[in-house]
Amino acid sequence: MDYIKEIIEFVPGNEQESQDKKVIINFIEKFPHNVLLRENEFAHITSSGFIMNKKLDKVLMVHHNIRNTWAWTGGHVDGDPDFLQVAIKEAKEETGINVVKALTKNIVSIEVLPVYGHMKRNKYVSAHLHLSIAYVLIASEEEKLIVKEDENSDVNWFSLDRFTEDYFDANDVYLYNKLICRAKQIK
Repeated sequence: MDYIKEIIEFVPGNEQESQDKKVIINFIEKFPHNVLLRENEFAHITSSGFIMNKKLDKVLMVHHNIRNTWAWTGGHVDGDPDFLQVAIKEAKEETGINVVKALTKNIVSIEVLPVYGHMKRNKYVSAHLHLSIAYVLIASEEEKLIVKEDENSDVNWFSLDRFTEDYFDANDVYLYNKLICRAKQIK
């Protein structure tokens, strides 16, 4: 799995992704020894899964403890260059679902996301950037959901009409609606 080749081959869908892809590639070139590890305290690659049902009319979200908001699943790649498998593993761990597959094996979205300083496991984590590689994942609404209490306080399916500024901040609305549109274009 050549993650650098996958990122280079990703075709940006807009100016934000073009710029973020450039930033991520430049960062990989400058920090090849630890860009996949959170020991790089400035920025590191993460892999996220935007979990939708088979009809693509609902999204499985978790209520994130640190951000105190509903969010998609994902996490640090911790040295693993198979970003899709990381997204699937995180989706299962954070929601309790057992069967999840990728809508496509290709990267669906790329973002540079800010992470504000916070406490984690009684240790302060300074503000930094997540170089986010994202996939759309598919799961059944029939799956039993389980809260991963050390990370989340709830897990639930959201209808697409909830992805507005009434429920999320403007940056999340942009990101989640972009992912919804991409999923529908792929299918």
